[in-house]
Amino acid sequence: MDQHSNAPALQTAARAERAPAASRWWRDAVIYQIYPRSFADGDGDGMGDLVGARERLPHLARLGVDAVWLSPFYASPQADAGYDVADYRSIDPMFGTLRDAEALIEEAHALGLRVIIDVVPNHSSDRHEWFRRALAGDPAARRRYHFAPGKGPGGHQPPNDWESVFGGPAWSPVPGEPGQWYLHLFAPEQPDFNWENPAVHDEFRSVLRFWLDKGVDGFRIDVAHGLVKAAGLPDMGSSGQLRLLGTAELPFFDQDGVHEIYRSWRTVLDEYPGERVGVAEAWTPTAERTALYVREDELHQAFNFHYLHTGWDAEALRTVIDASLTSLGAVGAPATWVLSNHDVVRHRTRLGGGHARARAASLLMLALPGSAYVYQGEELGLPEVRELPDAARQDPSFFRANGQDGLRDGCRVPLPWDEEENAAAGSSYGFGSGGSWLPQPAGWGALSVAAQTGDPDSTLELYRTALRLRRERPELGDGHPLEWLPAPEGVLAFRRGAFVCAANTTPDPVRLDLPTGELLLASGGLDTGAAPGVTVLPGDTTAWWARG
Repeated sequence: MDQHSNAPALQTAARAERAPAASRWWRDAVIYQIYPRSFADGDGDGMGDLVGARERLPHLARLGVDAVWLSPFYASPQADAGYDVADYRSIDPMFGTLRDAEALIEEAHALGLRVIIDVVPNHSSDRHEWFRRALAGDPAARRRYHFAPGKGPGGHQPPNDWESVFGGPAWSPVPGEPGQWYLHLFAPEQPDFNWENPAVHDEFRSVLRFWLDKGVDGFRIDVAHGLVKAAGLPDMGSSGQLRLLGTAELPFFDQDGVHEIYRSWRTVLDEYPGERVGVAEAWTPTAERTALYVREDELHQAFNFHYLHTGWDAEALRTVIDASLTSLGAVGAPATWVLSNHDVVRHRTRLGGGHARARAASLLMLALPGSAYVYQGEELGLPEVRELPDAARQDPSFFRANGQDGLRDGCRVPLPWDEEENAAAGSSYGFGSGGSWLPQPAGWGALSVAAQTGDPDSTLELYRTALRLRRERPELGDGHPLEWLPAPEGVLAFRRGAFVCAANTTPDPVRLDLPTGELLLASGGLDTGAAPGVTVLPGDTTAWWARG
């Protein structure tokens, strides 16, 4: 098994062979998330940017992913790391220029990579032209957001009991207008759009076309479940900090009216050649509710947060895998699988069990039917950075009294590319020549791309091999279902055609009484001293086999 035959040219050729017209590429794609400010710094100012991302695209081609998804790079005051957008058609100077974005798209396509970008339709920045005009008294602009009179004497209380995801009330007073409030489900600098207004619909269809004309292959839709609010903005009727993923029905999340919006967006996507896609970041109470976003005439994918939030437990994992495949299969949509992203603790830390468990979880995810998302640095086995000085933090949740501790900063520490840190030159393990906007831990270089390349035991080479096998073995593509196999307690075992996967979620080795075949890949060392025909799977280990 050659773990190092992944040159970009060969990767591009392999993808081209597997991507004919009407390929439905998204159904089994591996999509890599770039968080631009932490991926690579091209101009040496300590902040990642589009030039740096473009220069590092060959790493992703060699890794073997099919597409990249970039978190927001739009013009923004950066109150919430770019998710407060002031202009959806321009690039924030900290990330570069519109030409830099165009060059990145062109380079990605030349390497055989598709490009998905974020769109943020639930809210804008308070610096957006529309909101500035609304505050200045423009009635047409004000109707594009949610303004309401307060309750109580003089309207000094918020209009209802809705809470911000970042903590505190979801309403802020309108400056200079006593008794008037505006809605923001996130930071006060992020006022929510009013999707009852046709002008909002028209504007976002225009924004989609602007970027589709630039060549992007799709959109990841931020807070896709939050656009429509219940008529009359009724009270939530509960107390306690709001959580994005829960079982409660909420008057501002997952309202049925969002689906008409996405049917409209699907029409726009289908106007363009090349199978452009929409991906919903939809936090819903159940897998069945998530499936509604990916019906045939709506979006193509929805993030599987139920899987992400499932612990390293065989029974729980099987339950969520079955629920995902059943609910999404009922509407003809592919499942998606994800372990980490820019909003959650990295799975090496979150799952417990350290490096071995993280590697095992990764191989399990990459063996499941559907599309997989890989967060930058996941392929390096990066842990969450727990120790960050308060002065360095930028996560809004850290500064608001909501019981959170700003852990989103810990998964956003800039990537290590090189083994050595040259403090005198201001370098940061190859991230850039001007340091890094969040401090990197000592020893970060041992986890770098350079340090792991060529090491057959490294997590980077594990990912490279796994992604190569996903392309080479037809059973791991779209249309090959999962069949569960009998397995000991604490073990998940399944086959997809001639492909077999087993994951031991316990800390102890287990004997597998099932036909396995040729070992393709394992997240850890297997017991080769067992009796003939007997497979012993170590604790916190996943293995792949091919039956003859």
